[in-house]
Amino acid sequence: MNPAPIRLRDLTLVHDRRPAVHHLSGAFEPGSLTAIVGPNGAGKTTLLRAVAGLHRVDHGRLERPARGVALLPQMSALDRTFPIGCLDVVTLGHWSRVGAFRGVTPEQRDRAAAALAAVGLSGFERRPVGSLSAGQFQRLLFARLLVQDAPIMLLDEPFNAVDARTAADLLRLVRDWHGEGRTVVAVLHDVDLVRDAFPDCLLLAREPVAWGPTAQVLTSENRLRARMMAERWDGDAEDCSRQAA
Repeated sequence: MNPAPIRLRDLTLVHDRRPAVHHLSGAFEPGSLTAIVGPNGAGKTTLLRAVAGLHRVDHGRLERPARGVALLPQMSALDRTFPIGCLDVVTLGHWSRVGAFRGVTPEQRDRAAAALAAVGLSGFERRPVGSLSAGQFQRLLFARLLVQDAPIMLLDEPFNAVDARTAADLLRLVRDWHGEGRTVVAVLHDVDLVRDAFPDCLLLAREPVAWGPTAQVLTSENRLRARMMAERWDGDAEDCSRQAA
């Protein structure tokens, strides 16, 4: 794997015409394993979507590769009622290579089946997505990431609402990706997990609090500062277009 760096320069992002991320500068270096943490409403998901190319940059610069980026969204943001089987969901990981007008090859379907087996879902190929538990569904999404095989992996709350065994299995996959030289960025809430498993950390409270080695970022002083910044957020603040005028 040889992922390109992701560089942010005075980045500002807006959500519903309100500030979501302000004046963020730094870089996710190639092959790094970084957790993004911070209070609710701190802009973590908005930042991840911007890095994935799914959210507009309002000010500053975001330098990212045009291809080779895979995003795992939050489970709560996905519709699980659509009548589709597990193997078909994983096969969608080939989309960037297949496109809309080419069929999936037998080899690609075999690879999707192998990805299901790798996350502990062997035999689930024809199971409808709506019948899966939260943990099984998250395993399914990780299988799709395996098929995407991207050098940059973006994970939004990848261990939320899953049991401890599933979380441990999925964390092993994340560590494997890091070991292969991929860049992995994950939005997380479990500070103990971040300290144990993620060498780098961005503490965000709409504005950056600290970014660097996890032990230096997740100090009690920095965490207190993030909470105090969150307490000062004004839900009635003017929209960013007026602030910039």
